[in-house]
Amino acid sequence: MDKFKESIISFLKKETKLENIELEVPPNSEMGDYAFPCFILAKEWKKSPNEIAQELSRKFKPNNVIVEVKVIGPYLNFFVNKNKIAEETIKKILKEKEKYGSSGIGKSYRSKASGELKNKKFLSNKKVLVEHTSINPNASPHVGRARNALIGDSIVRILKFQGYKVETHYFVNDVGKQIAMLVLGAEGKKNVAFKDLLNIYVEINKKIEEAPELEKKVLELLNKLEKGDKTIKNKFKKIVGVCVKGQIKILSELGIKYDIFDYESKYLWNKKTEEMLKRLEKTGKLFIDGFNRWVLDQKGYELGMKVPVLVMTRGDGTSLYPLRDIAYNLNKIKRGDNIVILGEDQKLYQEQIAAVLKELELRPPKVVHYSFVLLQDGKMSTRKGNLVLLEDFMKEAVNKAGEELKKRYNKIDLKSAKVIAYGAIKFGILKVSPEKNVVFDWEHALSFEGETAPYIQYAYARISSILKKHKIKINFKIDFSLLEQKEEAELIKLLSNFPETITKATNELRPHLAAVYLYSLAQKFNEYYHMHQILKADKNTRDARILLISAIRQVIKNGLSLLGIDVLERM
Repeated sequence: MDKFKESIISFLKKETKLENIELEVPPNSEMGDYAFPCFILAKEWKKSPNEIAQELSRKFKPNNVIVEVKVIGPYLNFFVNKNKIAEETIKKILKEKEKYGSSGIGKSYRSKASGELKNKKFLSNKKVLVEHTSINPNASPHVGRARNALIGDSIVRILKFQGYKVETHYFVNDVGKQIAMLVLGAEGKKNVAFKDLLNIYVEINKKIEEAPELEKKVLELLNKLEKGDKTIKNKFKKIVGVCVKGQIKILSELGIKYDIFDYESKYLWNKKTEEMLKRLEKTGKLFIDGFNRWVLDQKGYELGMKVPVLVMTRGDGTSLYPLRDIAYNLNKIKRGDNIVILGEDQKLYQEQIAAVLKELELRPPKVVHYSFVLLQDGKMSTRKGNLVLLEDFMKEAVNKAGEELKKRYNKIDLKSAKVIAYGAIKFGILKVSPEKNVVFDWEHALSFEGETAPYIQYAYARISSILKKHKIKINFKIDFSLLEQKEEAELIKLLSNFPETITKATNELRPHLAAVYLYSLAQKFNEYYHMHQILKADKNTRDARILLISAIRQVIKNGLSLLGIDVLERM
């Protein structure tokens, strides 16, 4: 929190005796920089909000941080010292550089910060495990699945930026029914490559639909696998290895990395699934149903009558995904606080897993659910084959970005084309709040105008170009009162709000807040650039404006890096 808000909150806490003070930002700067709604005191003070605002205004004494208060209806509005906020914000950004925006809350937890902090957040002083992507290793990932990886990667970057010790996990479903189907579909085929897997998977699904008896062969493979048949284990391992290697190659091209790959099979071979059943049996809620399956009674957890039980095994005794997933969750809980990124279609399932963990008196992971990236005719499906592969999507983006560069500079720089293309993909997906669908529009995503990555990257490149022309060493001994234009005050206020925005994105695990902020900053800068001279202004004003745009450039770079997006010095 900046010292300006701290000063206001300190005054309000003293005068109102409220523990939590929430400030608002007025709709325009003429109404002040911060506003306190007095409605919340009306009942207790037995006065109208307008009267309360008047009373509080009489008790406030201006200082070198907050220079004025005004009563506007039921609000008490505060005006900050513009020169002070300009000087402190710009100096702080240019001194802290790539660290500006971090509140260091992760370091506070790791050093066992105050109870107040810990109580506000779900994170403790342990390391944070973020599990994301975790797509089935049965084919090349499609664009819809990329949203999981992009959200997860951005959350990892934000947490690390805040000082948390983060471990990125990928849970590989290497023993599931889908892998068994792929093993069956690959029988008789030599040297199966990553590019072949999608067709094999679609074909075997079609064959099973046409000849349901093939389902028995799939279950036989799973039965043999769980009993430790070496030949079958090797077949599963080979197919999964080809797929995971191919998937990681594509995702690493986007700068997405993983620290640990957790394999489901581990929980079969180390007998953890059997241990898990014994532990669940002690709850008194595990029983064998009419189909000879182990199931867990989940009545009383408000999951609805549609899911009164969670099925743990098949009738032949082989384990199902939930049992292995619970064992996996127990392992992660021992290692630190947990965050998992899941599609919205997994909400009910995750509620079931959370209920099991609560039954075992364990804290469930914090879940970020996301909606889908859609085609015109609906959701993408690997099983049906109606999808756009992420790899093809990336190539198309690079080609389109290259064409744009050729129009501008009559040549294609592949490195720059990738920075623009991958930035466009990431921003186009991350700018949308997780619970909303993303409908990707090529023309818009790669445009140098509007709410896009190229637009923000171009603002950075434009500032870089100005600074390249201005070769005078940056001097902090300038007159900050020269930054007196309305647009300058708005930009400085926006820059000062960056740490708070990132803190909110951290606490809520919502990267789109950073994306929305960056577009707003780039938009304000472009408006400012077209309205005011920078290099052609008088020397003192020029130097003040150079400091301002240098700070804007740094914040754009910091913000984009949290989304996994690179910048270019020239576009």
